Amino acid sequence: MKASVFEYVRARSLDEVFTVLSEHGDEAKILAGGQSLIPTMNMRFTAPEVLVDVSGVADLQGIQVKDGVLRIGAMSRHADVLNSSVVAEHAPLIAKAMPSIAHATVRNRGTFGGSLCHADPAAELAACALALDARFNIRGPGGARTASAEEFFLGAYTTCLAKDEILLSVDVPTAVSGSLTFFDEVARRNGDYAMAGLAATTKMSEGHLADTRLVFFAVGDVALSATAAAELMDGNPAAAVDTEAVCDAIAKEIQPVDDLTTSGSAKLAMMKVLVRRAVNIFAQEEGA
Repeated sequence: MKASVFEYVRARSLDEVFTVLSEHGDEAKILAGGQSLIPTMNMRFTAPEVLVDVSGVADLQGIQVKDGVLRIGAMSRHADVLNSSVVAEHAPLIAKAMPSIAHATVRNRGTFGGSLCHADPAAELAACALALDARFNIRGPGGARTASAEEFFLGAYTTCLAKDEILLSVDVPTAVSGSLTFFDEVARRNGDYAMAGLAATTKMSEGHLADTRLVFFAVGDVALSATAAAELMDGNPAAAVDTEAVCDAIAKEIQPVDDLTTSGSAKLAMMKVLVRRAVNIFAQEEGA
C-alpha cells in the first residue's frame, strides 16, 4: 500500500511550524526522520492531510555542552549522536545504546527527538533518558516548558506533548568522575526490536555504589525503573552486591507483559541476566 494524498510543508522556523499546526490541528503531523511515521502512513494506519517537515529548523539542531549539561537537539540524526565524541565523553550511556537502534540505514535518517516522541516501549532512548534524569525542552505557541523523563512518557506511543507542541531538545547532566554505565538488550537479531533491555547508571563513592538506576525497556507500556532493586545495590562495593537478592527484588517490583513474540516470564528471565551482566561490568570497572 501507499500513503494517502497529503500536503507537504517544509518549515524554516518554529513560528512556521506552529502556524501550520494551528491551521490544520489533528490533520497535521510533524515529519522528522520519518522512520516510524512513513511506514505507518504507507500502511494507512495514519493518514495526515499535512506533513510539516522540521529538518530545516535551526532551533532543533546541534549537540553541545554548557554549564554541566549536554544538550542534544531533537533533529540530531541517530548517526550523528552515535559518532559524536561529545556524547561519548559526557553521556556514555547514550553512546553505548546507539548501535542497538535499528540498522545503519535507519540511523542515517532517524532522529533522536523523533524516537523519543514516538515513545515505542521497546525503544532504547526512553530508558536512557530515565536512567540519566534527562529534561525535555518543549515549545508551543503559548511558550516554552520543560518536562522530566518521568513526566514526558505517559504510555505506549504516548507523551505529554500537546497537539500544538514540539520537542526542541533534550538536556542530560554530564557524566561526573566515578560515573559508571551499562547498556545491553536481548534481541533475536541485531537491529530487531528488543525482547528485554536494561539501561543502568551508578556512581562510585568512596568505594561504594550510589544513586544506582536500573531502567528496563521492552517489558511494559513504558520503560520501567526498578527502584527497590537499585537501592539494594547502593552502599555496597560492586563486587559485594548480592545479585540474586537484586534479581528477586526485580521480580517483585516489575511484572513484564507478554507481547506477540515473548512471554512475560521469558522477559523476566532476560531481565535477571541483564542485571547480572551489569553488576559484573560495574565490578570490573570498579577494580580497574
